[in-house]
Amino acid sequence: MNMLRKIALRALPIAAIALAGLSPAAAGEGDDHAEISNVMGRYAFALDGKDADSYAALFAPDGVLDYARGELHGREAIRKMVADLRARAEQQQAQANSTLRPARGRHFLTNLVIEVNGDTAKVKDYWVAFNNNNPERSAALSGFGHGENELARIGGQWLIKRRVIYNEQVPERAAADDNPSFLAPKRN
Repeated sequence: MNMLRKIALRALPIAAIALAGLSPAAAGEGDDHAEISNVMGRYAFALDGKDADSYAALFAPDGVLDYARGELHGREAIRKMVADLRARAEQQQAQANSTLRPARGRHFLTNLVIEVNGDTAKVKDYWVAFNNNNPERSAALSGFGHGENELARIGGQWLIKRRVIYNEQVPERAAADDNPSFLAPKRN
């Protein structure tokens, strides 16, 4: 391959970014946003699948989960919480003595607001949870709130350093009345 062609092939991605109106730094930030959104999506899937190992792996080794039942510190404590959820669900299903298919729950994290600062990020989200734990197995809203997260890029991977979950069904975990987003206008 001649030298001119090599230069043109290397310049092509930069030209595409420029044509899109993005700086290379903004394009990199877009990658960070996509990776962080992926982490938050995998968080919900691992929780709902009660996949303790995958769930814990989304947290930094010293990560913290602050939720309605307290604070968990470190991957092992976080992994154990999800493993216990799985064990309870399996025990309830075994004791149900029912012909109904197992009940399911689903968490949805939406309205992500992501603020990246180098190798750290803050993420705010709304969450909604549904379950079908009823004889008809019809969907029912089981909870909602918002999350405030701190992430860090560790070993080239975005991981949750701290997740604080506000839950509107638990009075002491309900959010304040102000806008939780980073983009909220400042009040005088």
